[in-house]
Amino acid sequence: MAKNEHPLYEIHDPRFRYLVVGSAALDELYSGCRWAEGPVWFADSGCLIWSDIPNQRMLRWAPDGGVSTFRTPSNFANGNTRDRQGRLVSCEHGARRVTRTEIDGSITVLADSFQGKRLNSPNDVIVRSDGSVWFTDPTYGILSDYEGYKAEPEQATRNVYRLDPETGDMEIVVDDFGQPNGLAFSPDETKLYIADSASSHDINAPRHIRVFDVIDGRTLANSRVFCDIDTGLPDGFRVDVAGNVWTSAGDGVHCFAPDGTLLGKIKVPQTVSNLTFGGPRRNQLFITATKSLYSIYTATTGVQAP
Repeated sequence: MAKNEHPLYEIHDPRFRYLVVGSAALDELYSGCRWAEGPVWFADSGCLIWSDIPNQRMLRWAPDGGVSTFRTPSNFANGNTRDRQGRLVSCEHGARRVTRTEIDGSITVLADSFQGKRLNSPNDVIVRSDGSVWFTDPTYGILSDYEGYKAEPEQATRNVYRLDPETGDMEIVVDDFGQPNGLAFSPDETKLYIADSASSHDINAPRHIRVFDVIDGRTLANSRVFCDIDTGLPDGFRVDVAGNVWTSAGDGVHCFAPDGTLLGKIKVPQTVSNLTFGGPRRNQLFITATKSLYSIYTATTGVQAP
């Protein structure tokens, strides 16, 4: 189907019309970041937290429009999520670690090395229903002093890890990505989607999202390309209750059906880095894009717990 003209949307498949709200506006909630990333919604406190990586801070937005500093310095924190107890889990480029912020505000280090060698620069993270923490470890945070501290990688490959926070056991679940980036489970957790953004530094490298079958909640099998991004590259993404994948791209947010069909795009005036669903009904899509935080209401609901 030809793309239909709309100020905010590109309709590539009729199904997209039932996922977006034609009268909705793309609201710029905040501007002033250097590279906004890692949005995570806190339903119990009614706020959004996100990272401003180069500025070494994490910010908090509330529905009344107020924005405050949540944490600074942030160790160049990037991706964030919550565990099943509602605690904040963050990837820190600067300290090359994954941390958990406890209810009392103290910070617990979940992972900073593997087999005696430092991690590269943990980038994005999710928590499965069994409590296991899955995260990507590309080298973006050690390529320069802009989003971390320049250093040589100690890990031979750019890995995706599974961590049991109770035992501390950590294992590589996949090691053949150029630069693994965003990741998300399907609603039933039988599939894991992982972005490869290696084209950021090599135009011939992948700019796609791969999907794997999750075996026994621990291992991955049957790797295949789920979708290619036609503009820019995939960074962070989320999944809605119907299994549609909403991913960042160079020209906005791209939405793919569970079978990999491009349904449509939400046009955003800046390069999108990441996104998450939130709001009281989980139908508000929060989008981090270069220097700004945006939001737009949708006609679907995101998968997120708690």
